[in-house]
Amino acid sequence: MSLLDSPALAYTSATNPWFSWQYVQDNSAGLLAALREHASLTAEAVVLAAIVAIPLAVLGHWYHRLTGPILAFSGVLYTIPSLALFAVLAPYVGIGRGTVLIGLVLYALLMIIRNTLAGLNQVPADVREAAQGMGYSRLRGLVRIELPLALPGVITGLRLATVSTVALTTVGVLVGHGGLGQLISAGFHANYRAEITSATVTAVLLALVLDLVLASIGRLLTPWLRRRSG
Repeated sequence: MSLLDSPALAYTSATNPWFSWQYVQDNSAGLLAALREHASLTAEAVVLAAIVAIPLAVLGHWYHRLTGPILAFSGVLYTIPSLALFAVLAPYVGIGRGTVLIGLVLYALLMIIRNTLAGLNQVPADVREAAQGMGYSRLRGLVRIELPLALPGVITGLRLATVSTVALTTVGVLVGHGGLGQLISAGFHANYRAEITSATVTAVLLALVLDLVLASIGRLLTPWLRRRSG
């Protein structure tokens, strides 16, 4: 059953607060279900976007004439209104979770590509030359030298894409898979403020937690930056 099909709580205008612990307690199962869907969609979208975006960034780094078209194309995708994108995708993939996921992946590409490119471009030229002098092939140098040094940029792109995706996932309510957006929409239509606020605060907390997790992973993967700052 859709979250929108759940019966609305009875209330009067005098008892319609912006936040209610009673609402959270009585609807904890619905909140957790919406949170799980929201987090799942976000994680899947960012992982799939990274799988596509990082190779595209590497391609743009290796062949500079492709950098402009890759950034321009991903930028155009990012500017397409979500409603229009869903309308274009629906005849081919139907209306459902897959439609939302494809849209989120397309929106996340630009931030990951741009920041990965920035990280790769900041790798010192003498480091690349040293790797070539040691007999590293282009691919081996990328995997062993350039990508590890570009990790701060990659992590920044993932963090930005994740926070943005948490916000954009709510738009999935248009096709019935918006996670916490389902509750926000239901609260809006029922004029129940506590439902809107509870779902909104949960989405913000989810974005903050995921951002902190990625920042911590970035610190673990780049110990040389910690030593430098120390």
